Amino acid sequence: MHIPDGYLSPSTCVTMYALASAGWYSAIKRTKRLLATRTIPLIAMFAAFSFVVMMFNLPLPGGTTGHAVGVTIAAIVLGPAGAIVSISIALFLQALFFGDGGITTFGANCVNMAIVGSLVAFAAYRLIARSSSSPSRRVFAAGVAGYFAINVSALLTAFEFGIQPLLFHDAHGTPLYAPYGLQIAIPAMMVGHLTVAGFAEAFLSAGMLSFFQRTERALLDKGPISAASTVVSPDINRLWLALGLLTLLTPLGVLATGTAWGEWRPSELAARMDAGSSHASIPSGIAKLSGIWTAPFPAYAPPFVRSPVFGYLLSASFVVGILLLSSLLIKSVAGRRDSRDLVS
Repeated sequence: MHIPDGYLSPSTCVTMYALASAGWYSAIKRTKRLLATRTIPLIAMFAAFSFVVMMFNLPLPGGTTGHAVGVTIAAIVLGPAGAIVSISIALFLQALFFGDGGITTFGANCVNMAIVGSLVAFAAYRLIARSSSSPSRRVFAAGVAGYFAINVSALLTAFEFGIQPLLFHDAHGTPLYAPYGLQIAIPAMMVGHLTVAGFAEAFLSAGMLSFFQRTERALLDKGPISAASTVVSPDINRLWLALGLLTLLTPLGVLATGTAWGEWRPSELAARMDAGSSHASIPSGIAKLSGIWTAPFPAYAPPFVRSPVFGYLLSASFVVGILLLSSLLIKSVAGRRDSRDLVS
């Protein structure tokens, strides 16, 4: 679901950035008063968790790959505003350092996965779980919410792909950006998510909620983190340790061969076209915009590392380390500020 540079027209990108900006503004406005010492590490941890989860590629029908996002459990614990911030951070780091998703399309990717994904996940969970204290009902609600959230995100992505050749083409009808229309984009994107990736998000969401119910009830008993919540004091060190262990397993994501549908580099798209596509050449917009940003570690493969498996692990560890250190730094600064406020 990570749309690369060049697959959306500039006007589409501007529109999606405008929508994303509205979502970010609302989310930050709601969370800035919650950026207390106890909340910052949770936002950073869920950003790191989402980043790591998205590295576990799964084989999908048709020879492509997909992944879970981790947006549902973030929305359940942090609320939709906190989840929007967390998932957006993960998507930004993916685009900036690894070229997973474009810079011009970052707004669209955030609208699809971070903003809409968080809102759908939270609404579905609350609708199904209601105010029930039944652990099994909560787990079921999390699973269903995860399935719906990732499939709605996938449908939006497919729609954005599919309208490009309809709206943006040259005088001869040749697509300028994403070359596949709605009749191709929607089935190609949705089959894999309805049958595999959706269930991966469902199992992840249900499993994480079950885990938190057994080990970190403080995260769940008061509902989503909010200004009205009592102080939540999860064992954040234990959560970071668990995330570190999960990071060690990320090389498993290399085992899934193929590329996610619609995330092809120009050379990969050219190969697909040569293999029988009805389009004669790479769309000019993709050729022009695909190189607008060169990620330092493209495709999670640092150029100074020969082993793809180790490079993948190093990439995951690098981002988890950045987010952990950032959370500790911000926590320290916030703690000193709060101490000065109390003294004054």
